[in-house]
Amino acid sequence: MYVQNTVDWTANYNESEIPPFTLPELLRTVDGREITDSAQWEANRPALLQTFRDVMYGRRLPRPDKVEYTLLSEKKDAIDGLAVRREIELKFSMNDGRSHKAVMLLYIPAAASGPVPVFTGLTFIGNHVVSDEEDIRMTGHAGALLNSFTRVRGVQTRRFPLAEIMKRNFALAVCSYHDFFPDHIGGWYQSIFRIFMTPEELAEHKNATAIGAWAWGISRMLDCLETLPEIDADKAAVFGHSRLGKTSLWCGAEDTRFKLVCVNDSGCGGAAPDRRLFGETLYTMCRNPAGYGNYWFTHTMKDVALTPEKLPVDQHQLIALTAPRSIAVHSATEDLWADPKGEYLSTWSAGPVFKLYGKKPLESESQPAPDTPVGTDVSYFLRTGKHDLLLSDWQCYMDAFDHTIGRTPAV
Repeated sequence: MYVQNTVDWTANYNESEIPPFTLPELLRTVDGREITDSAQWEANRPALLQTFRDVMYGRRLPRPDKVEYTLLSEKKDAIDGLAVRREIELKFSMNDGRSHKAVMLLYIPAAASGPVPVFTGLTFIGNHVVSDEEDIRMTGHAGALLNSFTRVRGVQTRRFPLAEIMKRNFALAVCSYHDFFPDHIGGWYQSIFRIFMTPEELAEHKNATAIGAWAWGISRMLDCLETLPEIDADKAAVFGHSRLGKTSLWCGAEDTRFKLVCVNDSGCGGAAPDRRLFGETLYTMCRNPAGYGNYWFTHTMKDVALTPEKLPVDQHQLIALTAPRSIAVHSATEDLWADPKGEYLSTWSAGPVFKLYGKKPLESESQPAPDTPVGTDVSYFLRTGKHDLLLSDWQCYMDAFDHTIGRTPAV
């Protein structure tokens, strides 16, 4: 039998070695009562959210006392004339004088005749990686101590097909995730938490997480987008890849303003079940030498990671918290670390809650063939290839967004 709670634990990629597990019942309240309609689900929703906060993603931060939005630049002929590009400084301030800043990069289709829907999310490294345009500010400097930090422009353009997104008449807004929480174990002191917590609280960082900070940042980006007449902020989607896929799923559960939640290659702690010990697990994240799971998740997760079967929740319940809004979960065939089969299992298992609202869940318990998108209100796509975010993912996300908002896809 496969056992994970040993010092020399290594990732399991053998289906036959997954210990038996049972997902928590979906249509039950936190105190065990049966849920039979959407009103009962809504009544139970706050308690379920709070459970996820307590055991995984940390407390929900308030809005700051004051916000200021400053236009730093505007280019009206970006992406060969397809886009209007803006850089906007977001300043968050408290009445005691503490403040924090982030820079949002925004692309709006130049040909738009009115307000457009918007994809909102975070970048690894900084804003300058999404395009090779020389005049974009380099951001994400708080993460410079990481080996992955680079000052090279456009190194992740493959993940942001800007021309195609503009042609489909969507806006795109991004910030560096380092602007909200630098992605390292000491990131607390340069994170958004520093305006809400005392130095002593930062040192203990109880019930606070990087994923919570990143999700908070995406919501604050949407606050700004709501002030722009070119953006239809009532039609917003949140997206994220890898650890930011975990973030987009949590953000979508917390912030119901997002009508579509796009989750890409998110793995354990994202769309994949915590109890299914395949590839990435809570153990690998929270009990590895780097210990990144110990700031991504709550301070108690290191102990819980040894026995995920004792968790009071699992990820199909988090996916269900997006209902009745839409969700699109993506995997990749070669990304076994993120457990594609598990990601599909959670997405399918969340279906009964969507049915309570008259929404369409995934139809089959079996994972679809590669490169065959399935579903509408709840959709899934298994892309051929490795752990990445590519054009084919975006095409499916844009199709899902058009379906969600009832719009005919732009040609």
